[in-house]
Amino acid sequence: MSVDLNIKVGGAAGQGIQTIGMILAKTFKTSGFYVFATQFYLSRVRGGHNTFQIRVSDTPVIAMTENVDILIALDRTSIDEHLKELSNGIVIVDKDTVELEDVSDSIFHVPILKIAKDVSGNRIYSNTVAIGAALGLMCFDFDHLAGVLTSTFKKKGEEIIDKNIEAARSGYEYAKKNYPSGCKFLITEPKKKDKLMLVSGNDAVAMGALAAGVQFLAAYPMTPSTGVMTFIASKADRFNAVVEQAEDEIAALNMALGASFAGARSMTTTSGGGFSLMVEALGLAGITETPVVIFLSQRPGPATGLPTMTEQGELQFVLNASQGEFPRCVLAPATPEDCFYLTAEAFNIADKYQIPVFIMSDQYLADSLFTCERFDPSTFLIERHLLHANEYESTQGKYRRYAFTTIGISPRAIPGQANILVVADSDEHDEFGHIDQTPTNRISMNDKRMKKIEHLKKIMSAPQVYGAGNSQVTLIGWGSTYGPLTEVVDMLTKEGHSVNLVHYTNIYPLPIIPTKEFLGRSKKTVCVENNATGQFARVLKEYADISVSEKVLRYDGKPFSPEFIIRSLKDKGVI
Repeated sequence: MSVDLNIKVGGAAGQGIQTIGMILAKTFKTSGFYVFATQFYLSRVRGGHNTFQIRVSDTPVIAMTENVDILIALDRTSIDEHLKELSNGIVIVDKDTVELEDVSDSIFHVPILKIAKDVSGNRIYSNTVAIGAALGLMCFDFDHLAGVLTSTFKKKGEEIIDKNIEAARSGYEYAKKNYPSGCKFLITEPKKKDKLMLVSGNDAVAMGALAAGVQFLAAYPMTPSTGVMTFIASKADRFNAVVEQAEDEIAALNMALGASFAGARSMTTTSGGGFSLMVEALGLAGITETPVVIFLSQRPGPATGLPTMTEQGELQFVLNASQGEFPRCVLAPATPEDCFYLTAEAFNIADKYQIPVFIMSDQYLADSLFTCERFDPSTFLIERHLLHANEYESTQGKYRRYAFTTIGISPRAIPGQANILVVADSDEHDEFGHIDQTPTNRISMNDKRMKKIEHLKKIMSAPQVYGAGNSQVTLIGWGSTYGPLTEVVDMLTKEGHSVNLVHYTNIYPLPIIPTKEFLGRSKKTVCVENNATGQFARVLKEYADISVSEKVLRYDGKPFSPEFIIRSLKDKGVI
């Protein structure tokens, strides 16, 4: 019997929702299941309504469905908000602490606080009791939970470990003994114990940067990008990297450019509000042809907007940011694997073409947890594209930092190399780097820089086609929408619809030839985006002269679910 369960933990900030969710996710992953987990949290330390949702399956999952099987309700609001999401599910709640009438047959009372106090004399173990009760309703092998609790609390000593295990076991036994049928969901563990990782999108980006040899990161903390900075900082000594928390985002990108100019592989991390402050420094990167990687994790704006929610609202901003015209590259990972490998590739692209490269994520991808195979850093090479001593000899002692070349890429030396003077200027300059404001030089130098785009187009990967090659309806997505969209294709195909997906991770320069080939096959094309105006649809029109038939847009701060997309397609008469 296949397994596909959704568990949601609901409560106020400060009630330990994330702890419950993380322990459950790790427990299922340890037992060999595939896990996908998402968080919804408000921008406050206490109060409000937050959730942590875990999907557990014996096959890979990278999207969250709207149906909930088990709701762990730590307050009344969780029941009011999410009871309607249960079809044949159950609510675990302590009616001694949460005031409610029996509003549904789905309510299962577990005296969580009483059990915690009876076992340990301390209410702090209440959440552990709730975790045990949830697993008891599945008749799940308790030993997996005991192992996760041991590793989670090992730094706090044996007494704390033992009390947590005892509290969890008491909740587990209570659920098994008191639920009418013994257990609500009897799930069988996978026979194959795959050695999978449980990682967030931010973790995967950080791993990709470290594997690519990042040497310097400067950033100002800003949700939802901060996890990349903190992860790299935690590994900085081991990987010989320097992480600097700048006083603001203006300084952050300028620091990264300074380190890159000196020869270090550099990056910065931010979100839309922080990137707004970086825009002038982005222009400095463009005119000085200084490579840098910019990780931009989107959240809804304008201004502070919805700082803990998700959106894909900054694509047009990134494509057009800063004064003047200069080349850039934009990548948008779809999965944690993409987060790792595209980040590593971003550093090579930045160094080769001497341009800023953007990695565009969003809160949904950044904070979600995925089970995936271990990444393999041996599959790519670190390519620095720096001027070596023997190459300098061919310049006959007259090094030109911005030498005119057929492809627009000049030989890049590092300040301090013997017998080489490296000059850079934020004014328009000549081949040597000295100010030159003559019209002829301006045209030549601007053309030199823009040549890079034509050559960069040749290495941009084609979009991925998921589903049958020739379909009546083609869904179009980019970045983090990949998981929900692939599930939509699977669901609709089973219903007999002719649907496929063309999904982009290489955004700019747009791979035009495969775009026209893939999108020209369908009678209807539907662009699915987490924004209000269809920003990627505008990219398709501007660069490939392709107009989509319909758009499915969401901009309420929440990510797409497969059900949301299918409802929208039906409402629009697409299917």
